[in-house]
Amino acid sequence: MNIDRVRLPGPQMFRKMEQAEGEETEKKSESGPCFPPTFSVSEIKNKQRRHSMFLKLKEEKRKQKLELKKKKKKERKALGDKAPPKEVPKTIENQRIYDETTVNPEDEEVAFDEGTDEFSAYFNRLTNPKVLITTSDRPRGRTVRFCEQLATVIPHAHVYYRRGLALKRVIPQCVSRGFTYLMVINEDRKVPNGLVLCHLPDGPTAHFKVSNVRLRKEMKRRGKDPTEHVPEVILNNFTTRLGHSIGRMFAALFPHDPQFVGRQVATFHNQRDFIFFRFHRYIFKNEKKVGIQELGPRFTLKLRSLQKGTFDSKFGEYEWVHKRHEMDSSRRKFHL
Repeated sequence: MNIDRVRLPGPQMFRKMEQAEGEETEKKSESGPCFPPTFSVSEIKNKQRRHSMFLKLKEEKRKQKLELKKKKKKERKALGDKAPPKEVPKTIENQRIYDETTVNPEDEEVAFDEGTDEFSAYFNRLTNPKVLITTSDRPRGRTVRFCEQLATVIPHAHVYYRRGLALKRVIPQCVSRGFTYLMVINEDRKVPNGLVLCHLPDGPTAHFKVSNVRLRKEMKRRGKDPTEHVPEVILNNFTTRLGHSIGRMFAALFPHDPQFVGRQVATFHNQRDFIFFRFHRYIFKNEKKVGIQELGPRFTLKLRSLQKGTFDSKFGEYEWVHKRHEMDSSRRKFHL
């Protein structure tokens, strides 16, 4: 009876097989993870493996993007002057839907409206601003400090506490004492969260949501406390009819002629209907270089409503009211 002899592989053969397998895995790792086109990371049940696969996919996309960028750069360099112009990146600002109420400052109709509105007396230098700053009932320490610091930013501002007095009774007293503005700071859970700005004696009244309040002690690398000089006022990106009215309301808070000796500037910057307030001081390093130093406080405003006349929560007529669902339907539509 013949038995076929089977020759088993020796230890050297096993080593060669292991080396070949190791080389194949290295090649695969260098080429990057290969995923099918219908692959989804969310299908992986294991959390750790799902996270590692997500990081691999992210890294692969980053490398592909970098390679594409280098390729485009080489093509532009090879073409030279014949290269096509660079693509403008898409942002929410440049994709903004055009608003029909966008105003041209040189428009005759706009100039006529500005000459007859509630702020015309201020811009014709017939009145000087005088601001009363008050709070909601029983304000906490943070709100009180915020009001005190606002009074150092706005010249001719006075801080008084209401002590349970209704706003309808406060407004006639302000008018009789020559105040041109009433500013009310509201709070929630010991944090300032609202601002009512009422122009006297005929309105309008604006209600803002306040967020991201930073007092002077909470700011890093801030300058010394502001002086009593009248600051400059900068208003940015108030382009629509509504934005123009809000910008004029902020401008009328400050006296006409800024004192440039103080080197102080108050900025109201509108971006996507959020109004960012900053207070800076110029620092002249030499004849050519100029720096800025933030003095504080800083905060962000969001317009909630604009009401005709003085504050009246029951029978007041509103020019504009923030509609939440309307804003959520389009992220590219802004009102200021």
